[in-house]
Amino acid sequence: MASSAIPPLLFLSLLSSLPFALPDDICPDLTIEEYGSGACGYNSYCVANGTSISCICPPGFSYIDPNNENGGCAPDFPPNCEVDNGTSNPEDVYDWIEFHDINFPFGDYDMLGPYNSTVQCGQACLQDCNCAVSITNGSHCWKKRLPMSNGRKQSANSALGFVKVMKGNVSSGPISNSKHDKKVIWLSVLFGSSGLFNILLLGVISLMVFSRRQRKSRKDINDSSVFETNLHVFTFEELKKATEEFKEELGSGSFGIVYKGVVKYGSKTQVAVKKLDKLSQGGEKEFKAEVTAIGRTHHKNLVQLLGYCYEGPHRILVYEFMSNGSLANFLFHIPRPDWYQRVQVALGIARGLVYLHEECTTPIIHCDIKPQNILIDELFIPRISDFGLAKSFQLNQTRTHTGIRGTRGYIAPEWFRNVPVTVKVDVYSFGVMLLEIICCRKSVALEYEDEERAILTDWAYDCFREGTLDALVENDDAAMNDIETLRRWVMTAIWCVQEDPLQRPAMSMVLRMLEGYVEVPSPI
Repeated sequence: MASSAIPPLLFLSLLSSLPFALPDDICPDLTIEEYGSGACGYNSYCVANGTSISCICPPGFSYIDPNNENGGCAPDFPPNCEVDNGTSNPEDVYDWIEFHDINFPFGDYDMLGPYNSTVQCGQACLQDCNCAVSITNGSHCWKKRLPMSNGRKQSANSALGFVKVMKGNVSSGPISNSKHDKKVIWLSVLFGSSGLFNILLLGVISLMVFSRRQRKSRKDINDSSVFETNLHVFTFEELKKATEEFKEELGSGSFGIVYKGVVKYGSKTQVAVKKLDKLSQGGEKEFKAEVTAIGRTHHKNLVQLLGYCYEGPHRILVYEFMSNGSLANFLFHIPRPDWYQRVQVALGIARGLVYLHEECTTPIIHCDIKPQNILIDELFIPRISDFGLAKSFQLNQTRTHTGIRGTRGYIAPEWFRNVPVTVKVDVYSFGVMLLEIICCRKSVALEYEDEERAILTDWAYDCFREGTLDALVENDDAAMNDIETLRRWVMTAIWCVQEDPLQRPAMSMVLRMLEGYVEVPSPI
């Protein structure tokens, strides 16, 4: 069903034309829903002026477009995580500035407390490279990361905020007391009696801001290597040039298209550029999920996210390029890959899932494990990719409520029962895919005249029960010569696709079963 929400600026226009009195503070009324930037754009906050509003940048931020105050703000310095990658003391590089009665109500990623001192909230933000602003009510502290949305100035309350700024690099703003502010005020008073001088002054200031941002952007690109920082922030023009205006398409999904590109940092490097649908709310959610899920992960069996573009309406993810395509191309073509090569691929995928489920700071459910989302690099190492549907847990959380995610044929039964799901949904999908790796056929193959063979999970169970495993790997001599491994792997896959998630083993146990370190009980 289409959303009936009115765009914030249209809503404001309608309100101003009505005959009755407006509330003193109209900024909260412009927040129609949680998603989106709000009336003032990202990283900006709304101040009510009767029937109109002003959009103001916090200290350390500047308007993206100096001629458009409603276009949002951007930090005047690189994010903490990109400056020193945790190699120096944050207090040597950053400071905070207090502000009152301003809030960014959405986008909290952490809550701390109870605290007995408000300063602890600012200190917590200073020490967290992901934190841009923290807000406290006196006892609890909410941390917010970029981009911040739906900012607003509220009537006086007990909320106190801290915005993190780089020392010696604080932009002008109504909360700031920097020398730069005083210079601007002094010049404005000096030339305030002349309209011509005011116009010239505005032009000079705009030119200075634009030039500084251009120099800084070029410096960041030259000094920050995509291979030396966790994530690199690309401009849209960079990626447009890198892909020759998005010329060569590698593939497409429900939220966007992947293009081949080349970025130059010392030497030319091939990349896969995933351009999400800028008009889709699902695409916006996918972008945030993907950056959140794998932006801070690193494992040989995960595709590495090199950087992203979050510029205006553009949501683009930049990955390392995988030269051998997807596991689907690898498995479902003639001639089929060698049995021992398939064994190594399956073990690599299992290790990647163990990392996501058990070795990350907070567990991550991929939610869409299938051959199309497993890429193969030049060394034929499998890499789990496409985290757009991924779900990250909170600390000490083991299950979560969420809408149905995944692809038909790989979706665990509990998705349809409106119950909390766990990492076991990935175990189910892996079990289905493991049978596909064993048999080199798709999980659902309606071309078979024998209906019993159409659903791979059912057919594999029948073959195991009847002792006809040779039918699963027809004419595959290498697999039949490794019959003990074949039998152990089929049993492991059957345990993974049990209807009751409690009966499915954890991925760490699955890996030990596949490697032969644990005896696999018969699933019959």
